[in-house]
This record gives sequence, structure tokens and C-alpha cells, in this order.
Amino acid sequence: MPLLNKVRTAVSGGPGGDTADLSLSRLRSALTLFFALDGFLFAGWVVRIPAVKQQTGASAGDLGLALLGVSAGAVITMTLTGRLCRRYGSHAVTVVTAVLLSFSVALPALTRSPLALGLVLLLFGAAYGGINVAMNSAAVDLVAALRRPVMPAFHAAFSLGGMLGAGLGGLLAGSLSPAVHLAGLTAVGLALTAVAGPVLLRHPAPVPPEALPASSGTPSRTGGSRRTVLVFGVIALCTAYGEGALADWGALHLAQDLHAHPGVAAAGYSVFALTMTAGRLSGTALLERLGQTRTLVFGGATAACGMLLGALAPSVWATLLGFAITGLGLANIFPVAVARAGAVAGPGGVATASTLGYGGMLLGPPSIGFLADWFSLPVALTTVAVLAAGAAAMGYGARNAGAGPES
Repeated sequence: MPLLNKVRTAVSGGPGGDTADLSLSRLRSALTLFFALDGFLFAGWVVRIPAVKQQTGASAGDLGLALLGVSAGAVITMTLTGRLCRRYGSHAVTVVTAVLLSFSVALPALTRSPLALGLVLLLFGAAYGGINVAMNSAAVDLVAALRRPVMPAFHAAFSLGGMLGAGLGGLLAGSLSPAVHLAGLTAVGLALTAVAGPVLLRHPAPVPPEALPASSGTPSRTGGSRRTVLVFGVIALCTAYGEGALADWGALHLAQDLHAHPGVAAAGYSVFALTMTAGRLSGTALLERLGQTRTLVFGGATAACGMLLGALAPSVWATLLGFAITGLGLANIFPVAVARAGAVAGPGGVATASTLGYGGMLLGPPSIGFLADWFSLPVALTTVAVLAAGAAAMGYGARNAGAGPES
């Protein structure tokens, strides 16, 4: 219990506060590194998908089925990781899944058939889903101990890691084989885990004073918590739906409907990703100024307006502006939703919200495709605006659920 005492004195400003502050600062740095590593490894694999497809001789349909392995592995593991975090601690599970993710990212380049690719992607997806739940659970505990809404900063690190992984992968794609490139990612992942892992393993998850048994009047994590967690999970789903839709359909909308130059069309998602990263980097200051509920509501409303512009504007530059506004609006909704679910129900809440959110990312692209066939792609993309507005409404409706000092 020494860490708990340190956290208590640090929060109250008593003796030992400097030691606790240093401990929490180290935990924050280590967790930030894991978030960045997660995005870096995943993006590094994504940019080599075309080369692995050619290597395995997979058709488009075969590749689609193989890629379902990532989704299946992630969803299955996410539902189990909350229990593992409660039993072994989120810090230990984060380190173990980081090692598994680092090793598994090299496996796709060693396969020679679509079936083998699907099987190794099942393992890769399991590690990816596990680390996402574990590190978000650890982040929820740390946010509570710090008494600052820093969750968006962790997700900004994920976004920055993804941008670095994609950029570096694009540069190396012409000179390195997939096997060498992905093996290099394994080495980087293991090295960074060796640096940040011991920090997490040396320190148990911090517990703020109000969560200690001695405190009275602490809200129970039972009762109506399941319904509340589902609400925040659906909010996360609405956000991830938009991210998945823009990733897969944004460039096609610019090229097909607005006849944009291929280079400009390719920049569509980049603009969205850049503004989302910028929004997350400024998310802590935004949450401190507005609180969680207003951040959810304003973010959802902003994203809805931005996506209506992006989907229906008659010009390329207006559409790019719409994508940029959408990225700013959606930036902090997912981090806040996961944090609120974790505050209500601990690692299990994080697991549920993360699973639903990931489901939204999977649901978005095919839903847009079906709707585009029935109506048109611009009309289909307006569903992103509808769900963003829905997230804003649900965020306002759940304003008193799992509320903390920053709500």
C-alpha cells in the first residue's frame, strides 16, 4: 500500500508529494510510449498489406477474409482482457500484450497462403485488441490519480505513432522486403517495451483517495453501471464509425464524385488524421476548460456539421475543409467515452466501450458501401454526421453518469 499513501499525500499536498508526483510522471511517460508504439506497429503493418497480398497470391476476396482475422482476434480478446486486468493488473497485461504484438507483427510477412495469413492475423488482432483494453484501463486509473483529464494526450500519442509508422513504412517500402521491414518493427517494439515495461511492472496502478476503502459515499460500480457503460460504448462506436468510413471512402468520394487529382484525393484522410491528432493534443486543455459533457456535445455537433460539409459540398476544397472540421470534432469523443466507461466500471467498462468502438470502425466501411450502392456515396457519408449528432445527444443525456470533477 505504500503507493496508495503516496498518492493520497500527493493529492492533498502533504509530505511525500514530490515522490508520488515523480512516480505518476514516470507512469504517464511509459503509458504514452505504449500508446505510440501501438499506433506505430499497426500502421507499419497496414502499409505493407499490398506487398503481403502479392506474396501470398491472395485475391481481393481472399485478402478481405484474411483481414477479418485481425477484427475477430481483436474483438474476442477485448471481451476477455477486462477480466485479465482485474486479475493480474492492467500494467502487467499491457506489457505482455505489447510483447505479443511486437512478435506477431512480423508473422504476416512469413506466410505464403491466404489461409496462413488469416491465422497469423488472428494472433496479431488478439494482441492488438488486448493491448488497447489494457493500456486504456491503465490510463483511466492514472487519469483519476492525476486529477487531470489527460486521456486525449494518450490517444494523440497513438495517432502520432500511427502517422510515424505509416510515413516510415512508405519510405521503406521501396527498399526493404516486407519480412525485413516487419522484423525491424518487432525489434523496435521489443526495445521500447524493454524501456517502458519495467516502469509499469514496478508500480501498481495508482488509486485516488476517493477509491480507497476508507472513503465513504463513493459511487458503486454496480447497479446501473452496465447500462451506463453501454451508452458510452455506443458513443465510442459512433466516433469510430466515422473514422473507419473516412479512412476507406474519403479519398474515393474526392476522386469519384468531385474528380479531384489523385494526389489531392489521397490527402483527404491525411487532413482528417492531422486535425484529429491536433484536437487530441489540445484535448486536455479543452476538457479542463469545458468539462467532459460539453466536450462530447460540442465535439459531436462540430463533427456533424463538418461531415455534412464534407459529404455534400460541391467543391474539393470545401470538402477537405469539412474533413478537417470532422477530425477536430471527433478527436476527443472516443477518449472521453472510454475514460467515462472506465470510471463507471473499471477494466470491464473499458473493455466494453473499446469493443463497441472497434465494432464501429468495422461497421463503418461496409455500411457506407451498401448505402452508396442504394443511394449515392455523398448520401451514404452523411450517416457519419447523423451518428456524430447522436453521440452528442447521448453524451448530454449521460451527463450525470460516472461524473467526475471534470464533468
